[in-house]
Amino acid sequence: MRTSPLKGLIRKGNSQGLNPQALKDKRKRDVEYMKGPYKAKKAENQRIGQRSDSDIHHRPDGSTVRVSTKANRGNFGKGTKTKS
Repeated sequence: MRTSPLKGLIRKGNSQGLNPQALKDKRKRDVEYMKGPYKAKKAENQRIGQRSDSDIHHRPDGSTVRVSTKANRGNFGKGTKTKS
């Protein structure tokens, strides 16, 4: 019987199966990312305020607009699948 290479790692917060040094490096990168530009975006979204009846749509120019959940998650009628 084969055992999973991830056995025992998931309980340690390491579901990706990283070695200890890689996990330490990843956590450091994650903290740096969260303290960078993402933090400002998160703060902006919290100021705008999420509601259950709509989503905050982020436009390519960086602005945001409140739209219906159906429109935002359906890609405004274009669907979410790409055609090959």
